[in-house]
Amino acid sequence: MRSIVRPSISVGQLAGHERSRERLRGIACMAAAVFIFAIMDALLKGISSRYGPLQVACLRSISSWLFLLPPIAWAGSWRALRPRNPPLHLLRAVLGIGMLASFVYAVHRLSLAQTYSVFLTAPLLMTALSVPILGEKVAGKRWLAIVVGLCGVLVILKPWGHSDFSMIAAAAAALATICYSLSALTVRTLGRGNSSMSMVFWYLLLVGIGSGVLASADWRPVPAADWGWLIGIGVTGALGQMWLTDAFRRAPPAVVGPFEYTSILWAFSIDWIFWSASPSSSLIVGACIVVASGIVVIVDERRLGQLALSAASPPP
Repeated sequence: MRSIVRPSISVGQLAGHERSRERLRGIACMAAAVFIFAIMDALLKGISSRYGPLQVACLRSISSWLFLLPPIAWAGSWRALRPRNPPLHLLRAVLGIGMLASFVYAVHRLSLAQTYSVFLTAPLLMTALSVPILGEKVAGKRWLAIVVGLCGVLVILKPWGHSDFSMIAAAAAALATICYSLSALTVRTLGRGNSSMSMVFWYLLLVGIGSGVLASADWRPVPAADWGWLIGIGVTGALGQMWLTDAFRRAPPAVVGPFEYTSILWAFSIDWIFWSASPSSSLIVGACIVVASGIVVIVDERRLGQLALSAASPPP
């Protein structure tokens, strides 16, 4: 009978392998969230002409929150919703209100691709903020890839070449970016004591209530014809929020943040399909730059995972 000798695997090797797998899962969650959020943002742009930004933020949050209730009730996981660190939940909700309202204002006055071009500075901002706030370490190659991606965003945006470009709308998109970046960083802290479902549940509920109160003075009735839009926004928003939260729970912002660059490709497609806005040469060139930077980050992440395994292996 032939005996099988299994190679010994150290605890450090297993930890490094699991950490790399978690980061790759976080990347996958981010890619899925970006795609589903692009669909939701197109729906938001469609109704933004009929309601104020704060009311749209309220409708988006509450509709998505309602779609969370059936799976929670089915699983009987109400205890898992208990919030830990309530002040940070409230801070994240305030940032969420600012992000949603300013984003809706921007996307109503700019094309989806233009708005996304400004919003895509978030990965660079998250990377910069994660160093002093979270103590994350970012490799030089990844910094270079993100900076190159940011240059691609500038090529796409090219505000000096658009006569119809609104600087006020661009400023609103920039404010949305800042609020989103800070909110994303809070997820890393909240994730230490809260489940993904709990964070999404309280985020959507608090943002819905807060933006609804602020929009009450200018609230407009919602006709039956718009309920289909709200259902679509609710489903896509709930799924996207879950995947986004899970992405930041599994991996540092410096890892998953750059993959938001892929959203510009969906923005180009949606603008072309629904608003007949063909991409210009600068949009195509810029898209190639940001996609290339994302590929560099993917390759570098896999390389770091392999190095972690090698470093944890015992000497021969």
